Amino acid sequence: MSFNIITEARRCLNCKNPMCVKGCPISTQIPTVIKTFLDGDIDKAGFMLFENNPLSMICSLICNHDNQCEGHCVLGKKSTPVHFSSIENYISDTYFDKLDFGKIEKKGKRVGVIGGGPAGITIAILLARKGYDITIFESREKIGGVLRYGIPEFRLPKSMIERYKKLLLSLGIRIRPNTAIGITITVDDLFRDGYRAVFIGTGVWRPNTLHIKGESLGNVHFAINYLTNPDVYTLGESLNVIGAGNSAMDVARTALRHGCKKVTVFSRSETMAAALSEIEYAKYDGVEFVTGVEPVEITEDGTVFAKCVKNEDGKRVRIEGSEKFYPAESTIIAVSQGPKNRIVSSTTGLDITEKGLLVTNTFGETTRDGIFAAGDVVLGARTVVEAVNYSKQVANTMDEYLRSLDDKK
Repeated sequence: MSFNIITEARRCLNCKNPMCVKGCPISTQIPTVIKTFLDGDIDKAGFMLFENNPLSMICSLICNHDNQCEGHCVLGKKSTPVHFSSIENYISDTYFDKLDFGKIEKKGKRVGVIGGGPAGITIAILLARKGYDITIFESREKIGGVLRYGIPEFRLPKSMIERYKKLLLSLGIRIRPNTAIGITITVDDLFRDGYRAVFIGTGVWRPNTLHIKGESLGNVHFAINYLTNPDVYTLGESLNVIGAGNSAMDVARTALRHGCKKVTVFSRSETMAAALSEIEYAKYDGVEFVTGVEPVEITEDGTVFAKCVKNEDGKRVRIEGSEKFYPAESTIIAVSQGPKNRIVSSTTGLDITEKGLLVTNTFGETTRDGIFAAGDVVLGARTVVEAVNYSKQVANTMDEYLRSLDDKK
C-alpha cells in the first residue's frame, strides 16, 4: 500500500498555479503536502492536513474528488489525475493518533455545541484548542451526525468516528448523548447555566417529499431514515429508489447488501447528481438506472407510475402517453432533506428562511446575540468539506465574540 501511495505521490507535478487547490472547497495545499510527504516528513504533512481541515481523514474517503481536487488536476486532461484522496487518507490516517496539542490554557468560558455532526465536531475541536470549555449536545446515542447515520459503513467505517470521539474527549470536551435541545432543555437554559455562546449545527434530518399520491403507504420509506439503521427495514427482493444523488447511491448499494435482489434508481433528468465514481460503484454492484422519468404515483404493490419527461425551453415537460409501471416491493425516496424546527420553535429571536434554514450573516452569526450556526442547518444539504470550511470561519467569529465579552465587563 505504502509503495503504491509513494508512486502516486511522485506523479504530482508540483504546479506553480495548482488547479487542484482551486478545486478543493477548503483550499488544501495539495502540492505542498505531497512534497512534504515525499521529503520523508509524514507527521508534518499530517499536521498540515489537520490544521487546514480537522476532518481531513474523513473527507479523504467521502469527498466528491472527481469534481474537486482530482477533477481539476492538470494530468487529468490527457491522462489520469493524481489520486490525492488515497494520498491524503494514508497520511491523515497514519498521523491522526499522534495528534498532541500539549497543555491548553483554559479561558474559563463555557460554550454549548448543539449537534455532533461534521460542523459540531469541527467547532468543538477548534474552540477547545483555544481554551474554551465545550459541551456537545447530541440528540442521538452517538456522535457523528450524517457521518454515522447517513453514510454506509462500506464508505466510511464507524471506527473512524470513534477515533474522533477519543480525540474530543482528550481535549476535555464533554459529550451529552440522547439530549435533544428544544425538548427538555432549551437554548435559554444553556445561557441560564453559564454558557457564554451557543453553536447550532444540527444538520437536516427532515426528509423532503415528492408530494405525490402513495407516499404514506407502508412499503414507502425515506432515504435519511433508511440509512440511519437499514437493519430494521424489510424491503423485499426488489426496490425502487427515487432520486439520483449520492444518498440515492448509498441507499441502492446498501439495499443490495441487505438482501434486495433488484434495485432500480430513477432520475428525472438524463444526468445524475451523484459523483461519477459513486454511480460507477453502484453499476458494478448491480444497480439499474432509469433516467428521464418523473414519478407521479406510488402504488400499493410498490410500483412507481412515471411519465417520461423532456426539456423544452429550459423547462421539464411531461410527455403524454408515456406512462409506465415499474414493479417493486418497496420504494425509497431520496430527494434531499430539510431542517427540523425543534430548536427554532423553542428559542426566541432566531429567524429562518422559507425552507426553514437558520438565517446567518457570512460570519455565522444568527439573528440572536451569542448564537451561531453553520453546516447544513444554514446552507441546506451540502458536502461535509463545505460544512468544515464554513465552520472554520464561524469558529474564528465565535472566538472574537467570546473575547469581546471581557471588554464589556
